[in-house]
Amino acid sequence: MANATFGMWREAGKRALSVQTELARRAQLARQPGPAGISGPPARLLWAELLALGRRGGQALAASPAARPQPVMLLPGFGAHPARMRRMERTLAAAGHSVHHWGLGFNLGPTPDNFAYLMRRVGALARAHGEPVALVGWSLGGLFAREIARRQPENVAMVITMGTPFSGDPRANNAWRAYQMITGHAVDEPPIDSPLAAKPPVPTIALWSARDGVIHPRSACGRRGERDRAVAVRCNHLSFPSDPRVIGEVLRQLDGNPAQD
Repeated sequence: MANATFGMWREAGKRALSVQTELARRAQLARQPGPAGISGPPARLLWAELLALGRRGGQALAASPAARPQPVMLLPGFGAHPARMRRMERTLAAAGHSVHHWGLGFNLGPTPDNFAYLMRRVGALARAHGEPVALVGWSLGGLFAREIARRQPENVAMVITMGTPFSGDPRANNAWRAYQMITGHAVDEPPIDSPLAAKPPVPTIALWSARDGVIHPRSACGRRGERDRAVAVRCNHLSFPSDPRVIGEVLRQLDGNPAQD
């Protein structure tokens, strides 16, 4: 009995040491210096994001019937739960679209397992509906969407990103240190092969905002050749999935009524 008890305590000590080592490694990732000349949006915009946390996204949008109802998957941003996209989900569904969650709960970054799951899920939804699925991704969710579409374009009708940092240096934002701390990998060394700026071979629309306090607008807008269209909207980063103006723009893009760059 004594030997068994000692063995349990020894294993518990090993686990505790392993956790401490991993936390120290992640803290070191979070303390990495940023590259020279690269930074996120100014502090005043980041502060505005924090002030806006408790506000509602304005009056709900009354959606007109969709010109062509289609299956849509919503992919949340980093650290966010699908519930944060509920207003967009309800409005798109009211317009006639068949809206699906991504099925993974909180978005805590990519892993080979969760990305493989998403690939299977998109394929299964496309087969169930008998047509490709439109992917609407907020922030990090948009990176998942672009990579899924790049790998299996036959199952994806279009990609709409909202404040997604697919262009330029991946540290041109105010969240990369928190990202590295939580995911345990460098922002430019994800555990899946993903050329961020490579445009998927499907219609790819980037919604971006000059008011974004988390992601640099140039990173979310992208360059020609990295997306098909870039559309400016007026909201902060945390409001992308709930702002009626953004939801209205998503509905227009799904209907094939593009705004100008």
